[in-house]
Amino acid sequence: MTQNNSRFTGKTALITGGTSGMGAATARRLIAEGGQVIITGRDKARLDTAVAEITGGTAEFADRLLAVRADAADLTDLEALADTIRERFGRLDVVFANAGVGAFAPIGEVTAAEFDRIVGVNFRGVYFTIQQSLPLLADGGAIVINASWTLHRGLPGASVYAATKAAVHNLSRTLAADLSARRIRVNSISPGYITTPMFHENVAPEAHSDIIGAIAAGRLGTVEDIAGAVAFLASEEASYINGQDLVIDGGIATSTPAAML
Repeated sequence: MTQNNSRFTGKTALITGGTSGMGAATARRLIAEGGQVIITGRDKARLDTAVAEITGGTAEFADRLLAVRADAADLTDLEALADTIRERFGRLDVVFANAGVGAFAPIGEVTAAEFDRIVGVNFRGVYFTIQQSLPLLADGGAIVINASWTLHRGLPGASVYAATKAAVHNLSRTLAADLSARRIRVNSISPGYITTPMFHENVAPEAHSDIIGAIAAGRLGTVEDIAGAVAFLASEEASYINGQDLVIDGGIATSTPAAML
């Protein structure tokens, strides 16, 4: 997906979980294409670091990036975030509900507290991020939700994580219908194995070669792969795509590499 340096000129986008990985890469992409971007994160120091990395010290980019400390699982934070966006920009054109946590364990080891934590960020957080954003979102705007390839194929130890990702994809289909009168498009993306901090926290280095061997594309995905897909779905080029899930996984959910046969 090629970059268009003016595709988001005059548009404002909210990206939750924007301090690293897919969120930060998407912020870079939308700013490079002319947009104004708000990123959120729970840690002020990480937000400051992300701003420096996303803007690369470019004053023009810095003027179009706002970092707000907000926890996607905290409704009070989300309400304050909406107030901040209203005061600074007055409206939104794009919402990328990206904040999420990866946590994996056999079902017998999942505690009630861990269940509530994962669901609180990955589903409840997404739900209320969108709810609080809707009064600001312009008619004809776009919402993209970060789901996961695990909603399409079972992965051991992912019972709670995958269930939350299936929930947010279903939410995208339902909201596409709910918001049709406002012409707001709602889609989800399902990344596969993407080289992010979360990937490295959950996958041991010695497992990387086996994972790559199971991917038809023959490589791990990059955050730029995801940023390009989100930019496409948020743009007018995707104006007739609604209620869908775009799987960006190199083929792992659907294809078996010849070398594995």
